[in-house]
Amino acid sequence: MANRDRRDRLRDAAIAVLAEQGARGLTHRAVDAAAGVPPGTSKNYFPTRQSLLQAIAERCVELYRDLPRPVITDRATLVAMMGALLAEAAGPGRQRLLAYLELHAEAARAPWLAAILDGIAAADLTAFEEAQRAAGLPVTPERAAAVTLAMHAAIPHLLVGGPHTLAAVGLDDPGRFARDLLDAVYGRAEERSEEYAHGHQPVPRGGA
Repeated sequence: MANRDRRDRLRDAAIAVLAEQGARGLTHRAVDAAAGVPPGTSKNYFPTRQSLLQAIAERCVELYRDLPRPVITDRATLVAMMGALLAEAAGPGRQRLLAYLELHAEAARAPWLAAILDGIAAADLTAFEEAQRAAGLPVTPERAAAVTLAMHAAIPHLLVGGPHTLAAVGLDDPGRFARDLLDAVYGRAEERSEEYAHGHQPVPRGGA
């Protein structure tokens, strides 16, 4: 097995351990067992617990960025992308996101990890703002941040999967949640079309 393949296998195993056992269960021995490699292998690649946690954070970001996404050309494609991301969080991405939430809990007590996660979150805020702009929405930094933070806030509820909570906030239908979120922040699509028809212009960047 090539070094790159083994490294990825170990990082994926570490994500699984962190997701299933929490931070207390994250040990090199547990990672080796989950990866099916000889004892001591993960320690050769990630000598300290700090380097293991950093490897998990980096791998989570890689997996997130590798998710298939449509080219955003309008509001409909943005809704589709957001709905797909939420559905992925409750399905195939569940393990990755459980591990990522565990990283945040660790980061509250580890400034070095908080700095890594801060950079990741800032990049995601920028990416979501660019996606909203590509959809032709009247973006302001505040509106873009509200949408992104609402998406982030939805994740713990999707992971827990409480049916009453999901139904109460509309997360039992991710696509509908995404559409309603954009409607709440930017107004309904048909309302904006009427504004344009009456000569109203989109709110410029930096407006209220």
